[in-house]
Amino acid sequence: MQTKKPSAEKPAQRVIKKYPNRRLYDTDTSTYITLSEVKKLVMGNEPLVVRDAKTGEDLTRSILLQIILEEEAGGAPLFTEQALANIIRFYGNTMQSFIGPYLEKNMQAFVDMQAKLTEQSKSMSPELWAQFLSMQSPLMQGMMGSYVEQSKNVFVQMQEQMQKQTEQLLGTLGVKR
Repeated sequence: MQTKKPSAEKPAQRVIKKYPNRRLYDTDTSTYITLSEVKKLVMGNEPLVVRDAKTGEDLTRSILLQIILEEEAGGAPLFTEQALANIIRFYGNTMQSFIGPYLEKNMQAFVDMQAKLTEQSKSMSPELWAQFLSMQSPLMQGMMGSYVEQSKNVFVQMQEQMQKQTEQLLGTLGVKR
């Protein structure tokens, strides 16, 4: 049996190969893994890519969507039916190219806010924690205010970008505003 040599430099992304029998193979650990284990890697912020074992095609989005589908089917779903319907309506819509980055930036702002709150809570004593809980409403309002401001800025940028594209299109067509 040949042992895997420890490399001095870890690859930028963990490579998972998907075989025709739908099995997933983690090239980092040289073992087959489950979708649940891929989810654990994602939860641990492990950069990864899923590739078709035969063609090398990137299947990462497909696997991540499969994980989301399983999560949505069990327990408490993250998306309401209305939210899912709205997402579907954006496909093929002129707004499709804007909604993805908009959602991504808003999710990142929310994750950053959550990380900041978690980091701040680590240094709190039980007394400070009790004070924090009693002042939670104003603090959350402040944090959500920051989130809302970031969200507004992203939306304004999106509107400006759409306006520029419209003006370029109209200019190309010879229509002046």
